[in-house]
Amino acid sequence: MSNDQPPPGQPPEDDPFRKQPPGDQPPPSSGSPYGSAPPPPPYDPGPYGGGGPYGGADPLAGMPPLAEPGKRILARLIDFLIISIPLYLISLPWGGAVEMSDSNGNDDVSDVFAQTYSGHQLLWSLIGLVCYVAYDTYFTHKDGRTLGKRLLKLRVAMLNDGRVPDTGAAFLRAVVLWLPALLCCPCLWWLINIVLMFTDKPYRQGLQDKAAKTVVVTVN
Repeated sequence: MSNDQPPPGQPPEDDPFRKQPPGDQPPPSSGSPYGSAPPPPPYDPGPYGGGGPYGGADPLAGMPPLAEPGKRILARLIDFLIISIPLYLISLPWGGAVEMSDSNGNDDVSDVFAQTYSGHQLLWSLIGLVCYVAYDTYFTHKDGRTLGKRLLKLRVAMLNDGRVPDTGAAFLRAVVLWLPALLCCPCLWWLINIVLMFTDKPYRQGLQDKAAKTVVVTVN
């Protein structure tokens, strides 16, 4: 047996969250790693790295059930508060992360919006973007679970084989999730992703999941 270690960033072969073949497999024998049964068919890559309705074996076969949309939304809200509350408190000595009126004390919404995104708010949005992306990337690559997902017993998994996302996939997922939400169209972006959680078939993928080829599943 080889003593080689898995490449950096890759989960070990005994990763408890990695996709397992459906059903009990017979014990291995010396003649075949699958015992007397034939080896399972290879996964059809499909457009997202999996098969299913696009041909080949269902890439979710052997993985835990897909996460419920309500739990995903609640987990995301918890993650948002974990980052946003400390950021807001840190910003208070500099006037807060959100300006409520212009320099003349007027409350005109258009004036406030124009001034906010001309400097102060843009700066804090960029700082927030770095924090949110770093937070999501780190925890998603670590074990597929941000703190919110850990509390709700959810996990991000690669669609094609169920492993924990590598750094590249975790970073791409975080950027697609947070960049539009913090810098250009927050309400529309969140609305699109929430609708996709309920309506996307068959994997309930948000835009960030489609970009990174991931799904969100439940864990025990």
